[in-house]
Amino acid sequence: MALLITLGVITVLIAGAVELNRRARAAVIMAAAGRDKIALTQMAYSAIQAGMLMLIKDKKTSVVDSIQEDWANPEKITEVLADIPFDAGKVSLSIEDELGKIQVNALVDFPKGRHFNESQKIMWDRLLRLIISGNEDLKDVEPAAIINSIKDWLDSGDDDATTGLNGAEAEYYEGLDPPYKPKNGPFTHIEELALVKDINPELFHGIKKIPGLENYITVYGMTKSKRSVDGKNFTFEGKININTAELPVLIAMMPSENTDYAQSIYDYRNEKENDVFIHDLSNPTWYKNAPDIPSDFKIDPKLITTKSDFFTIKSTAELNDSKITLLVTIHRERQKKTGKWMCKIISWQEE
Repeated sequence: MALLITLGVITVLIAGAVELNRRARAAVIMAAAGRDKIALTQMAYSAIQAGMLMLIKDKKTSVVDSIQEDWANPEKITEVLADIPFDAGKVSLSIEDELGKIQVNALVDFPKGRHFNESQKIMWDRLLRLIISGNEDLKDVEPAAIINSIKDWLDSGDDDATTGLNGAEAEYYEGLDPPYKPKNGPFTHIEELALVKDINPELFHGIKKIPGLENYITVYGMTKSKRSVDGKNFTFEGKININTAELPVLIAMMPSENTDYAQSIYDYRNEKENDVFIHDLSNPTWYKNAPDIPSDFKIDPKLITTKSDFFTIKSTAELNDSKITLLVTIHRERQKKTGKWMCKIISWQEE
């Protein structure tokens, strides 16, 4: 009897010790994970700060923004990150010009916000047709229907005046399950575009290796308007930085009968000799110097700029088999009191 009692007590003690050990190990693992999460966040944000410093330095030395500058050069970025010491782990960084994309909010004429900007409308049509042509699953998508629906989402005059035959105002969205209301104002997040009528996941995100609409548009680019309408004093000029735009965006910028010229312009901009860019991109009409471009060729001046102050900085930190990615969008602006340039964070996202 005494032996059975002893064995029972030992069994209970062993079970208790095993459970205590399990809980202690779990606590240690959780503490280590929490420690790593804090360290990863600080590491990633350190790289974000380095990116912002590169953009401020760039603004002090150049009024033009292009793929030829240090902030767009992976090797230069690596050199800058090498000056940030870490006992363990590593970070990577990339900087993307938001104005190298099409400004979705420029589709209507803010601050009034009720009518199409015709040059933007034409460009949207070209971009949508380009995306649709490369994706068999989108063959039934109508560019005009999407453009009208985006316009109705943006315009501030929601009085059931649906644009065209296939736009969509509040009545359409309130009839969905679940129902929601259209913005009737500027998009603030790119994901909002997926809520618009006729913009399906395949069109927005793309399929497999075929990029979707989200890769070529931006919600940024707001500037102060010279006039105020209904209490709104902002606008979106819609100018695209031809020095950083991807090829599909350049194609959308071309006059409809000259889309083949985009490849020549793209190649000319990226041309190097001994790993050094050889062409000057400071003049907005530099594209006329590209091979095979006729002297009378012209891109709508309302669509072109060679500078930007809106950038998205992507930083990834890795430590102990864990990693974290920060996506931070900044507006580079000059302080009124000091005249110094600074980067103001306008969007922060963790992946």
